[in-house]
Amino acid sequence: MIFRNVPRSLLRLLGPLFLCVALVGAAGCGGTDPAPAASAGASASASGRVRAEPSAAPGWAKGFATVRADALPQQARDVLALIDKGGPYPYRQDGTVFGNFEKVLPRQKRGYYHEFTVRTPEERDRGARRIVTGEGGEFFYTDDHYETFKAVLR
Repeated sequence: MIFRNVPRSLLRLLGPLFLCVALVGAAGCGGTDPAPAASAGASASASGRVRAEPSAAPGWAKGFATVRADALPQQARDVLALIDKGGPYPYRQDGTVFGNFEKVLPRQKRGYYHEFTVRTPEERDRGARRIVTGEGGEFFYTDDHYETFKAVLR
């Protein structure tokens, strides 16, 4: 045995660690998602272990920070409701093709993404907030005019 001179109590502690390391390449340790907790919808339990939330992020949201739809500003929730109804939209640009020129969202063919204005209180123009939808059911929110996006979990 390789661990001939190691006390049994130490082996009992290290055994599961070695097993976990051996399994990481195949299925991950404990089967949990290796994505960061903030973007995977995970939370820490009292024991400090990370557990997946029931509303774990879908595959299209991988690599993005996430936000639950009910945590968005009220104006953004109103726009989501309008999108679900199919309009009418308050701005003529709403529903137009989003070109993804910043290349922050995953690359797709032209016409895949569409944008909708999220009104910003006390702004005279359209402001910086938008919801961008994808043909595959994706919803993204930006409050900094396309600099960054959060995947909206609905």
